Amino acid sequence: MNLLFTTLATFVTFYSYLLIIRVLLTWFPTINWYNQPFAALAQISDPYLNLFRSIIPPLGGMDFSPILAFLALSFIGGLLRSLTALSFAQPF
Repeated sequence: MNLLFTTLATFVTFYSYLLIIRVLLTWFPTINWYNQPFAALAQISDPYLNLFRSIIPPLGGMDFSPILAFLALSFIGGLLRSLTALSFAQPF
């Protein structure tokens, strides 16, 4: 069970890094999101970000949905890390 929590926590951390890269690249308007590797990054990150874009639409040209997306990932990552630490504490 510990391996599962550790793997999921690592995945959440890696996905957070991908989201950071995606958000930072949106600052460059000349990037063509239909060319690789940008298209792959958009396909990986946009479905998750679209969940939060439906909650908070862009306001004045600013997209605040990544803030909620990062908060959710941070919460899930912290929960998984605490479950990993908890599974180490319980002897079987």
